[in-house]
Amino acid sequence: MKKDVLISIKGVQVVDGESDSVELFTTGSYYKKGGHYYISYQESEATGFEGTRTTLKVEDENKVTMLRSGKNPSQLIVEKGRRNQCHYGTDVGSMLIGVSGDRIVSRLTDQGGDLEFKYSLDINTSLASENEVFIKIKECVK
Repeated sequence: MKKDVLISIKGVQVVDGESDSVELFTTGSYYKKGGHYYISYQESEATGFEGTRTTLKVEDENKVTMLRSGKNPSQLIVEKGRRNQCHYGTDVGSMLIGVSGDRIVSRLTDQGGDLEFKYSLDINTSLASENEVFIKIKECVK
């Protein structure tokens, strides 16, 4: 079951009490493998990750893994109630960051659906940002 889908992503980031929101609408692939859902799309200049493919692996409501391949490879693991050290690539090099998962809600089915997750990022154990991501998946009409 691999489908071409429309993907709506809203990200909210809070840094030092200041909130910023970004919305992205794109197309991509949606499939199920090994009992887990995968959402994959090509980043654009608008996101600042042009030349990068992002893939989200959704393991129910326990864990979401974001893999970025291409220009700035990264792996972020958002796991509810747990802190993971993850590799994050930037234009000026790679760094290790802490990712603490607060909430994961998956309403994904074979037809599409919704995913939301909340996590915080830290650098050297100092809070860098709090983040929420809201994703909607709809099958492309042919």
